[in-house]
Amino acid sequence: MPSEESESKYRRIEDLPSVGPSTADKLRELGFHTVESLAMATIRELVQAGIGEKRAFEIINAARASSSLSFIRADELIAKRQNILKLTTGSKKLDMLLGGGIETQAITEFYGEYGSGKSQIAHQLCVNVQLPLERGGLDGGALYIDTENTFRIERISQMAEHVGLDPQEAFKRIILAEAYTSDHQIFLLENADRIIKENNIKLIIIDSLTAHFRSEYIGRENLAERQQRLNQHMHKLIRLARAFNAVALVTNQVMSSPDVFFGESVRPIGGHIVAHTSHTRIYLRKAGRGPVRIARLVSSPYLPEGECVFRITENGIEDVEEDERR
Repeated sequence: MPSEESESKYRRIEDLPSVGPSTADKLRELGFHTVESLAMATIRELVQAGIGEKRAFEIINAARASSSLSFIRADELIAKRQNILKLTTGSKKLDMLLGGGIETQAITEFYGEYGSGKSQIAHQLCVNVQLPLERGGLDGGALYIDTENTFRIERISQMAEHVGLDPQEAFKRIILAEAYTSDHQIFLLENADRIIKENNIKLIIIDSLTAHFRSEYIGRENLAERQQRLNQHMHKLIRLARAFNAVALVTNQVMSSPDVFFGESVRPIGGHIVAHTSHTRIYLRKAGRGPVRIARLVSSPYLPEGECVFRITENGIEDVEEDERR
């Protein structure tokens, strides 16, 4: 752990050794506004600001020393993981499937067809994250990057009232950013560190992760570039989640696989890049025409595969009543 002296010494990027006003301006142009974001940076990223490799190495090392990023023993990791928090989804069954809720410092991906409930869960989490810890929240705000114009303030109002929050106060703790292209989407996330720190953001949502990439990078000849940019984008997301102990949630579109005769006939966009970078993946699908949805945990670093049912009502995400299961 860094001493109180080192923490106070490096509160701003200008406080870091070898970072003067002009260098600080260049770093901010690249999206590095906080010491935490610099601690997660690579030397190559800083070189883009015209900083020499040796100097970049010194800056990053100083930021990491201030953020206490170092080698640790496995037994020390146990204590460190106690800092990881869980955010409730609103459904006890879905929370149980996820091992108690959605973890901070990791990327959780919900994917499914249109109308399966991806954006509804994202809206619910924007409300739940504001709840106190004892109610399954994180007592923080939400950053919502909207790529498909799915965010609805009316839905937040309904969900907030149901959990006992003043909608007007709930609105103040949600920061919305509309992304118009994949480049704009990447830019927003790369410049989000200051917003996250100043607004105590504990939930970062990208809804949906792949929509712009899917529409802009058409054809097999553009696939490699698309995957590379998606890879960099998701790694930026996980670095922010770890630096600020926040939940990172992405929703994802799916595509049909007509050649599949057994198992699921749909698969998420993004291929192996998204699959490997998302720590927990949940497939959502409808259960008939009603409000009931089925969530299947597809992959997790430590949780077993499984399924549960929940429902989407005017109140938000809820457990299914016994009579609805029959």
